[in-house]
Amino acid sequence: MFKQTVVMLKEASRLSYKNMLKDPSVKYSRAQGVILKDRTWPDKLIEKAPRWLSTDLRDGNQSLPDPMSVEQKKEYFHKLIEIGFKEIEVSFPSASQTDFDFTRYAVENCPKDVTLQCLVQSREHLIRRTVDALKGAPTAVVHTYLATSDLFRDVVFKMSQKEAIEKAVETAKLVRSLTKDDPKLQETKWIYQFSPECFSDTPPEFALEICEAVKAAWEPTVDNPIIFNLPATVEVATPNVYADQVEYFCRNISEREKVIVSLHCHNDRGCGVAAIELGLMAGGDRVEGCLFGNGERTGNVDLVTLALNLYTDGVSPELDFSDIQSVIDVVEKGNKIPIHERAPYGGSLVVCAFSGSHQDAIKKGFIAHEKRQAEGDTRWLMPYLPLDPKDIGRSYEAVIRVNSQSGKGGAAWIVQRYLGLDLPRQLQILFSKVVQDNADSLGRELKAEEIVALLTETYNIDSCASNALQITDYKYDKKSDEITNIFAIIELNGEQHNISGTGNGPISSLLNALGKFFKCEFEVEEYSEHSVGAGSKTKAASYIKIDCNEKSQWGIGTHESITKSTVNSVLSVVNNLLKDAVIKK
Repeated sequence: MFKQTVVMLKEASRLSYKNMLKDPSVKYSRAQGVILKDRTWPDKLIEKAPRWLSTDLRDGNQSLPDPMSVEQKKEYFHKLIEIGFKEIEVSFPSASQTDFDFTRYAVENCPKDVTLQCLVQSREHLIRRTVDALKGAPTAVVHTYLATSDLFRDVVFKMSQKEAIEKAVETAKLVRSLTKDDPKLQETKWIYQFSPECFSDTPPEFALEICEAVKAAWEPTVDNPIIFNLPATVEVATPNVYADQVEYFCRNISEREKVIVSLHCHNDRGCGVAAIELGLMAGGDRVEGCLFGNGERTGNVDLVTLALNLYTDGVSPELDFSDIQSVIDVVEKGNKIPIHERAPYGGSLVVCAFSGSHQDAIKKGFIAHEKRQAEGDTRWLMPYLPLDPKDIGRSYEAVIRVNSQSGKGGAAWIVQRYLGLDLPRQLQILFSKVVQDNADSLGRELKAEEIVALLTETYNIDSCASNALQITDYKYDKKSDEITNIFAIIELNGEQHNISGTGNGPISSLLNALGKFFKCEFEVEEYSEHSVGAGSKTKAASYIKIDCNEKSQWGIGTHESITKSTVNSVLSVVNNLLKDAVIKK
């Protein structure tokens, strides 16, 4: 009865909200941006890394259903330092004893070139507690905030613009008196950060007015500028609107040389990365966010994506994601939220291609890449892959994965990467059908080792012991440029036989001898060979297509000796013809 009731309630909920509005304008209105007809940001390029602030341990941690333990925060903190972050918002120390204690750990264990930042509400006892937590840090940022959008001021705080300015100034003066003006705390470089919360929905003139008032109260210098964080606390408009707001602010704030403009975008509309990139073009200096975009609601901007976007533009992000998997491990352990398989750069599937056309393009791209490298060209120009997987610690073996939807390029790529065999195009097509049928019957993708085993089994590579026909010994006798004899001992189903034949070369003489033994005619339709490996480990690979009794069959052989490689490819064919009963003895 209980289960039935739950099902009925769920169904009722679905039915009551089943229709979206045909005219959403009666309920929703477009956010208004700033009028900026002479905007310059569309013509700008991001030519250097911004200052990065990780807020994983504060904003990110506050968003978690199950916040990090102190030990998890410590591991995360040290990983951030290892990656290269020089500014880290470590906590909200006035919120709990755990956060306070962790802040003290960070103060006592951070390198001297790392700045620690803490967030605090505009209340005196909380500010005092925050300053106590940060005492002794080489450089500390006290970060306060005040909602400035009309919606938040009017509905949430019932505060006028005048009252908001007075509160912001009062808070700045209090922080100043407790930090940079206190002669007892001069071992720490104190920086002030103020966020006009919901900047993206704040009248631009008012955002400027309140920040000017705060700046006057703090009195920054060129050597110790104030940080104004311009958050899209709730993303309410397209990224170009945010860029206009940032450019307007950067143009009109006085003493710009004494101001660091920090950008903090949430991802409510899914455009956080784009908004930050345009905001940097518009004049932003600093970016706040989380690794892989953790944060309230739909998350903070993803710092990994931003950094690697810069990297693939040829600009050093000054953050090191060479071992991205170790970063993923720490983030997933601390957040207890898995990184989505399709997350940019970090997702487990983002460097993988299953589609046949994608695989074929990537395979050809790697061939062209190797040729360019041999000529000294270091550029990465690869279809479908804007980033070299090796740069972030991923192997090329993960690039192409094969299932029933994959084409010839997928299986051929795996064979080439694992065995060094560059299958002829027609053989690629035939083998891909074998792979597709196998994957389809299993209902899953095939692992690389399964594809290699399938190739070996399908083409009896290198006359494996399970083959019916073996050649135990042979000798070629070249009589002239046009006549070659062969004398061989073969073993068929455990019985030995002596065979001999004549042809215009090693292949034709061997096929002549086998043809006489099996009383059939073998005709070569196609043959190719190439070397595998380099130096003392070089091997030869041979591919042959033979017609017999109106049946065409491919064979593959490898060996250190090119002659033995050719013999093995012929045996590969004959054993398949025996298995399919095309020939008999």
